Amino acid sequence: MDSMLPIAIVSVIIGTVIAFLVFGNYFQKRKSEVESITQPETIQKASKPQQSQKNTLKKSQGKSHSHTADHKDANKRHHPLDLNTLKGHGDIVTGVCFSPNAQSLATACGDGVVRVFKLDDASSKSFKFLRINLPAGGHPTAVAFADEASSVVVACDAFSGSSLYMYGEEKTAATDSKQAKLPLPEIKWEQHKVHDKRAILTLVGTKATYGSADGSTIIVSCSEGTDIVLFHGKSGKIVGNVDTNQLKNNMAAISPNGRFIAAAAFTADVKVWEIVYSKDGAVKEVSRVMELKGHKSAVTCLCFTPNSEQIITASKDGSIRVWNINVRYHLSEDPKTLRVLPIPLKDANGTTLHYDRLCLSPDGKILATTHGSVMQWLCPETGKVLDTAEKAHDGDITDMAWSPSPIPMGDKQVLVLATASVDKKVKLWAAPSLNAS
Repeated sequence: MDSMLPIAIVSVIIGTVIAFLVFGNYFQKRKSEVESITQPETIQKASKPQQSQKNTLKKSQGKSHSHTADHKDANKRHHPLDLNTLKGHGDIVTGVCFSPNAQSLATACGDGVVRVFKLDDASSKSFKFLRINLPAGGHPTAVAFADEASSVVVACDAFSGSSLYMYGEEKTAATDSKQAKLPLPEIKWEQHKVHDKRAILTLVGTKATYGSADGSTIIVSCSEGTDIVLFHGKSGKIVGNVDTNQLKNNMAAISPNGRFIAAAAFTADVKVWEIVYSKDGAVKEVSRVMELKGHKSAVTCLCFTPNSEQIITASKDGSIRVWNINVRYHLSEDPKTLRVLPIPLKDANGTTLHYDRLCLSPDGKILATTHGSVMQWLCPETGKVLDTAEKAHDGDITDMAWSPSPIPMGDKQVLVLATASVDKKVKLWAAPSLNAS
């Protein structure tokens, strides 16, 4: 029994030592594991201020870069010929037209309002305007001036069809001009279902001065179908109509003297009609007198020269043609092509683009053209590009018009081009220099 006691004591001691070693190793590993878990968190916490500083720097650099880019974009958008912007329209601006005296500019807008701006100074920060609210449900698509600067004809589309409204100012007794309020416009005449249920594409007017014409304004309404209707500007009476028989119209124009009507349609040929006036000055008839043949593809747009003796056409075949229509058509003399000019506008791949609109300045020296939101000014004699605005508007240009004569801008007079767009803006542009490269 006594001999077993030392063995038991030794066994207990050895067991204690082994247990101590085992548990000691366990706690050492546990400590190591805890440290391995805690250390990355500590390092991450320690590195957060540095990373935060880097992120802050990155964010700061991003804002600065974006801010600089915005300035660059703004500078790009501000073209040297861009004089002013008429804001305040609530929807797409579908039409623009200057008054015959160039003192007013009428705009048609998808918000159902026609605005007639007073152009006292093209560089003004704000413009006074007369607001004309159209009948409910109508969407104005085009506008043209009638006999007077205070009378406008508005093309309006609705579910039931297209209508025309002529608004004129109510005559009031003469009072002190400083105290008198602007007379409210009222409807002088109206025509409904002008083209049945077809929409009106273009609406143009001019003072008829050719031959025995009495000087009345003739309004020409061109539908999206094949029909074109002529109205007497003051009375609203239909004085003539024609059918292009060319599947669908693109647009129509009337010569400045009121003698000819020309239509750009689905085909490559342009038909021209003559308005014949009777001895009393009224429209007697409208008869087709010639065709302009030469383009190889559809003619998208056209315009007359100021002397009413030439027509400029643009086609999808990539060319512009200048035609002499001052011919003896009654002797079967055909109109002659004076010039064929290549369209200089191309896309990124070098493919020639077509023009949507043409508008010739009143002096006949500058041809304004558009494609989408791009605008170009050309010399109609040589086809030389006088200037280009790559992004004239923040959306497609819907209409444009030259002022009939220069308008005030500061201490000088300038010839102005007005453009309308889907971006709800109307812009005023100066004419480019004829010596521009």
